[in-house]
Amino acid sequence: MDKKIRIGILGAAGYTGGELIRVLLNHPQAEIVFANSESNAGNPVAEVHEGLYGETDLRFTRDMPWAEVDVVFFCFGHGKSRAFLQEHAIPQHVRIIDLAQDFRIAGDHDYVYGLPETHRGQTVGARHVANPGCFATCIQLALLPALKADLISGDIHVNGITGSTGAGQKPGATTHYSWRNDNISVYKTFTHQHLLEINQTVQELRPGYDGRVLFIPQRGCFARGIYVTAYARCTASLEQVRQAYEDYYRDAAFTHVVAKSPDMKQVVNTNKALVYVEKYEDQLLMICCIDNLLKGAVGQAVQNMNLMFGLDERAGLGLKASAF
Repeated sequence: MDKKIRIGILGAAGYTGGELIRVLLNHPQAEIVFANSESNAGNPVAEVHEGLYGETDLRFTRDMPWAEVDVVFFCFGHGKSRAFLQEHAIPQHVRIIDLAQDFRIAGDHDYVYGLPETHRGQTVGARHVANPGCFATCIQLALLPALKADLISGDIHVNGITGSTGAGQKPGATTHYSWRNDNISVYKTFTHQHLLEINQTVQELRPGYDGRVLFIPQRGCFARGIYVTAYARCTASLEQVRQAYEDYYRDAAFTHVVAKSPDMKQVVNTNKALVYVEKYEDQLLMICCIDNLLKGAVGQAVQNMNLMFGLDERAGLGLKASAF
């Protein structure tokens, strides 16, 4: 594809908006036409996303020139995408990638659930994509091969720890540095909103699976990244499990099965997911780590854009991990 993809970004002043601009500025076939923000209209993007000084002269705008773009990214808070679409008429030619949770659950819409490791074929050429949640991405990537190959049974116990950027840019009591530093806490125990899309995928891969996904999320004392550990009953040998994982992810662009337990720093600032499995008697341990702002949000959204427009899936996403 020689012609550049013309892009609009809505909600461009938040963490995901800033990361999306950073990635797209270095994408060989992307052109950012507008970055919409009501509260920052007229201000230089680099004054809000200060890591972009010297990278762009782009300014935030209230305008939304639909005729000038091919795709728009919704970087809204959850629940705002549906309301926006009810109030604005977006032309049919404009494709949409929604980073909120409004269209992740199948229903009265045509949005493809944009987890490439499960819905890559449906994403290619799609007009509307619902980008998965960050915890949902990491947890599903840990579980997918085991579910697909019928290797686990019963309840699936999941613990996941996330960085402060997962809570968004708006300050809050649990994101304030003096509270978050040297601290750890749990929240939304067994009730996290991402369980809806996780359970939807579980039923797609294993219809009738009667085990529960029991998830305990934790707030971590770091800015970005997610580290998930999960375990469930498994009677297969470790060799069978590892083969199933390697087979499932053989053609995955960014998800890699590793031979030893990964460190989160190996994925931070990349679109990679590292997956590791180990057996302890009849329990299968499944580990996955990602960057919550990239593979858990913006990087995956750009990966989906690449698929939608027939580009190399890896375009613009050759990022180096901040391993030291």
